[in-house]
Amino acid sequence: MIPQTFIQDLLARVDIVDVVGKFVQLKKGGANLMGLCPFHNEKSPSFTVSPAKQFYHCFGCGAHGSSIGFLMEYAGLSYVDAIKDLAQSHGMLVPDEDRILPAQRAEIQAKSSALSEVMTKACDLYRKKLRSAESAIAYLKKRGLSGEIAARFALGYAPDGWDALKEVFNHYDDPALVEAGLVIDRSGEEAGSRKRYDRFRDRVMFPIRNTKGQVIGFGGRIMEHGEPKYLNSPETPLFQKGYELYGLFEARQAIREAGYVLVTEGYMDVVALAQMGFPQAVATLGTACTPTHVQKLMRLTDQVIFSFDGDAAGRRAARRAFDACLPHASDNKLIKFLFLPSEHDPDSFVREFGAAAFEKEIRDAMPLSQFFINEVMAEHDLQTAEGRAAAQFVAKPLMQQLPPSGLRLQLVRNIASLTQTTPTEIESLFELQQPIAKYRQAAPKSKRNAPVGLERQIMRILVAHPSLSTLLDVDFLNSAADFAPDGAAMLGQLVAVANAMGQHASFAALAEHLRTINSDFDNLIAEIAEQEQSDIGIVEIELRGAIRQIKIQMLKAELAQLAKSGLQHPQELHRYREINNILEGLRKELEKEVAARD
Repeated sequence: MIPQTFIQDLLARVDIVDVVGKFVQLKKGGANLMGLCPFHNEKSPSFTVSPAKQFYHCFGCGAHGSSIGFLMEYAGLSYVDAIKDLAQSHGMLVPDEDRILPAQRAEIQAKSSALSEVMTKACDLYRKKLRSAESAIAYLKKRGLSGEIAARFALGYAPDGWDALKEVFNHYDDPALVEAGLVIDRSGEEAGSRKRYDRFRDRVMFPIRNTKGQVIGFGGRIMEHGEPKYLNSPETPLFQKGYELYGLFEARQAIREAGYVLVTEGYMDVVALAQMGFPQAVATLGTACTPTHVQKLMRLTDQVIFSFDGDAAGRRAARRAFDACLPHASDNKLIKFLFLPSEHDPDSFVREFGAAAFEKEIRDAMPLSQFFINEVMAEHDLQTAEGRAAAQFVAKPLMQQLPPSGLRLQLVRNIASLTQTTPTEIESLFELQQPIAKYRQAAPKSKRNAPVGLERQIMRILVAHPSLSTLLDVDFLNSAADFAPDGAAMLGQLVAVANAMGQHASFAALAEHLRTINSDFDNLIAEIAEQEQSDIGIVEIELRGAIRQIKIQMLKAELAQLAKSGLQHPQELHRYREINNILEGLRKELEKEVAARD
């Protein structure tokens, strides 16, 4: 866990204008800067960046956030990676709970930097060799690839020699070459065998880049017959197959423009589809699709379409992708599966039938819900009790992976109908957490807590100006909790977070923190992001007025309760008079403020 104090300090040093300005052309527009939103297609700018709030907001699609949020949305980085990226660019070291000493962390960073440099030099060499490699050029042309596409994906060629990398690495015995997966070291094995040699030889090379565009690995494809057809970099400190996707760096903008990402199985599918007008394609890296892959893609788009080969292996890959998607399936994300004829992969299908036919296949792809039903029902005889029970047995562990949502409810109802049970019985039988099909009786009207406008007003002010949280004392928060528990719970959480951040807390830092602990604040944050920054002096007067009004409401409610009791006890009579005196004092305080303003 990265300490919030570090995140607050980081956001205080970072200028969101610089962060966003690297990717969006911004122009001055009053107090803010404006540009075309990078998250949806638009012809006139509705995307604003506020230097005062250190926040961005799009009036068109509603996207908003801090510098951290922008990198997460635009570059597809995780929360931690976005923080690390910003910290690195500002010379800050990210603290964490691993207790690594500064010297050790510096050593790790130096090694990572060295490996990255090695991969870049190798990539440059392979690209250079492609220019004169007639066999590789002929192969790429045969596959229908243009020089422009080859350049865009930085394709290269590894020469057919044991130590071609010596051309750019004077110290061929450098351990970094082995650690980066470029060289294989057989030292210590039987005498007479070659001790050290290049991993990739006589192959077309596909550089694998991370979300920053850095080369972290390679995929090498043989051009003639032979095994393996594809040879991938091994797992290294830079490269983990279960976390990375080929082509994601190149496809980011195309994914946003298309509104979906197409997930394929191979490097050539990605490059060929880009050539044929589908630059929004990515590929897994010789391994099954993982939940991390799905999570990374869903940061970039609301629609993920898996397009695997039409053979049995493609079907197995689709099932593994289906399993990876279940924990991340939600009502606002669409996951589909495209199954091509068994003799085709995406590349061959587009070339034979054209882009329009492939687009139709994409539109008609099978939604996750249908895939789910097919998987659990297809092989069972639903006309028998045994068949229906077996289908439920298969469905149970899959359903348990789905988060509580409207989609899960729809699947519960479908399975209940197909197996002649009720949705409530299915949720009980499947032991689902947070059942939602079951009818829930509304709380009695007298016990419901209606939204309190003044509490919301106070929360809006505190989110925009967290330093004002010191005006709300413990007594006020306790009284508010008794008066309206629901709203006061949020208010109390907000005040606690703002107070913990101190007098120098900013809107961006507070918003970033609230985003990670309670999504209920998101609407408030969006409202504030849309508005101009107000003068803190005027806002403080508004806040004091709202606090006073809530106090008056609470005191009047207590006064009415005392009057209803008949004031039979001396303590009740004393409290009744005390409240009247407090109310009179508040009234005079208000009169003074009004007179001072006039």
